[in-house]
Amino acid sequence: MEESKTKTTAQVKINGNEEITGAEALLRSLIEEGVDTIFGYPGGAIMPVYDKLLDYQGKLRHLLTRHEQGAAHAAQAYAMVSGKPGVCFATSGPGSTNLITGIANAFLDSVPVVFVTAQVVSSLIGSDAFQETDILGVSMPVTKWNCQVKKAADIPETIAKAFYIATTGRPGPVLVDITKDAQIDKLDYNYKKCSYLRAYNPHKPLNLKSVESAAIMINHAEKPLILAGHGVLISKAENELKEFAEKAGIPVALTLLGLSAFPAGHRLYAGFLGMHGNYAPNLMTNEADLIIAIGMRFDDRVTGNLKKYAKQARIIHIEIDEAELNKNVHVDLEINSDAREVLGALIPLVKPASRESWIREFRICDKIEYDRVIKSETQPGEGEIKMGEVIRMISQLTNGEAIIVTDVGQNQMAAARYYEFKVPNSLVTSGGMGTMGFGLPAAVGAKTGRPDRQVVAFTGDGGFQMTIQELGTIMHYQIPVKVIILNNSFLGMVRQWQDMFFKKRYASTELVNPDFVAIAGGFGISASKVMKREDLEESLKIMLNSEGPYILDVQIDKEGNVLPMVEPGASVSEVTLNYKG
Repeated sequence: MEESKTKTTAQVKINGNEEITGAEALLRSLIEEGVDTIFGYPGGAIMPVYDKLLDYQGKLRHLLTRHEQGAAHAAQAYAMVSGKPGVCFATSGPGSTNLITGIANAFLDSVPVVFVTAQVVSSLIGSDAFQETDILGVSMPVTKWNCQVKKAADIPETIAKAFYIATTGRPGPVLVDITKDAQIDKLDYNYKKCSYLRAYNPHKPLNLKSVESAAIMINHAEKPLILAGHGVLISKAENELKEFAEKAGIPVALTLLGLSAFPAGHRLYAGFLGMHGNYAPNLMTNEADLIIAIGMRFDDRVTGNLKKYAKQARIIHIEIDEAELNKNVHVDLEINSDAREVLGALIPLVKPASRESWIREFRICDKIEYDRVIKSETQPGEGEIKMGEVIRMISQLTNGEAIIVTDVGQNQMAAARYYEFKVPNSLVTSGGMGTMGFGLPAAVGAKTGRPDRQVVAFTGDGGFQMTIQELGTIMHYQIPVKVIILNNSFLGMVRQWQDMFFKKRYASTELVNPDFVAIAGGFGISASKVMKREDLEESLKIMLNSEGPYILDVQIDKEGNVLPMVEPGASVSEVTLNYKG
């Protein structure tokens, strides 16, 4: 009798493998891939997996967010700062569809996240069963790969494929949908990591002739400009980028997601590119005779009017994803390979150069921008507190070494402009998707991924309220993130466009806000409000020095605009520095 009881509770070995349920096979497979953290939300179809999670509490940490979208954003942020793929669980039906914004966000920003959703039992698929949704069809346009598993025996191999695809080449999100019966049924468990898939070739061999051609073009250029994007950080090529730029004497401008790939304050740092970027790199893009684009995709917010973009320049594009080459901008030389590998081969071939007269042109532009925009935005003065003041003060108080998380809108652009990043992988933001509500759950993921670093999140009062329920996650796990609400009682960026392009007709953009300090108190989170400039610095110090989570509600200029701005339809050289309204 005792022997029979043992066989029903212990794992049985068959042919050297263990017989376990599909749910347990999933968890073991994640552990094999080095996973120790999962963000998610349970439900009916995924209950077998969550039941087994209790047996793996020492090896797998699960953070229960307060909404599936929050889990998706947290998993993305975790991946961005930790260098490991994020993992996210959700149940079937609304659980899986609530992930879609987060999946699309990771897809557009090339972040590896493995999403695991549950599905109704396989016999009910196609019957419109309770909480059944074709999540494969829904997610197909915004995943790098997706797959449905109906048999327990297929779980290990599918998970291995998922991690391989998510993390190789141009990384991105994948989705594995597992039916409930596949979670319950048993299999003979054996795990083998995936290192090859037919017809999938993520590693692009280096074309040395192309690298040699690039070196010749660089050595003959008088006004070269590097445009570096997220691909530099993904390939861990920050040191190679710095060495290359310093040897060749080339200014480096960064895209939004490329920020922190090159240290602010470096003599070759040209600034932030794009619609609300710095004056110098936007203007000089149309003055350069050679553009070296590295790990960026010529997004419309970077190029402005394509018909007027860099027509005077020859362009070299270094990019791992072949689909991005000649997609938006026709280039003269394409190098379809990993940025770090290309730069490593390029450095010995470029000649040392100073290009001081070219760099001086950037400094002249910097002075113009400082006098006409930055000084008034960052220095204490009359009137209401400005966003730039708050962000620059945080930059100084953290020595440019914090992980900065932003929401989307004016807070995002101001943070990109005024925080001086000194450490790689220090900005977590929603780039291609521009998702309001990203900031708060992303702060959870960032601090979970790098508990050793200070994490400061900037959010607007509008975006904060979109995912405000994640204060419950922060409370639950006592995650010591510092959240600054740049509160102007408006949907700030939409209001700015209404100001500039719709004759100040503020349609549905002014907000009547709750008492954020009282709400934070309801979650047991320390909080305070700043209304006067003279209280700002001390309040920021108190927040940064607090041991636990902290919310700081900073009342800022209600109708402040983020400038400079490349207006819609304008060339990058047609930059609006001042706007009087």
